Amino acid sequence: MKLKKLFILIFCTLFILPYSMVMANEEAKYEVIDKNEIYEIRKYSDRLAVETSRAGIDSNFRKLFNYISGRNDAEEKIAMTTPVTQVEKNGNMTMQFYLPSKFNSGNVPNPSREDVRIVNIEGGYYAVVRYSGRASDRNFIKHKEILEKELKNNNISIISPPIRATYDSPFTLPMNRRNEAMFKIELN
Repeated sequence: MKLKKLFILIFCTLFILPYSMVMANEEAKYEVIDKNEIYEIRKYSDRLAVETSRAGIDSNFRKLFNYISGRNDAEEKIAMTTPVTQVEKNGNMTMQFYLPSKFNSGNVPNPSREDVRIVNIEGGYYAVVRYSGRASDRNFIKHKEILEKELKNNNISIISPPIRATYDSPFTLPMNRRNEAMFKIELN
């Protein structure tokens, strides 16, 4: 049994850990307005994203990945950014990839597919709780509920459905992953 654990440790160190160290991706810019021991309040500016909401989560990811891989009207490859977000819209789970800041409504390549679209994510104030571990539904729901309870306790108005944000590749070890649960909020 000890030999098996040693083998797993060596395997992870040599093969998985190097691949979990992802190149730095551009991250959606924000300013931290307030912070406490549970959550922080961020101010985001408007930003462009590509999104889709049909079929399952995996195929949503594939559709968006294909877009940034050059399956767009300009056949332009686009750098991956973080986070990847998921939010419920009109009863469907919508996945979004933020686009690099060099793009604006005048120079962004149009998607080749009808079910992939360019959208403007409206800026504003967002309350965010950060957590590690797997990006599972259970882990997200747990942290979303913690955030929601704290915002209600602090009399902060929630004005959006919960948003799931993930920052790391699936090869990143769970304890090193950065995940977030977010709500758009209204500050008085």
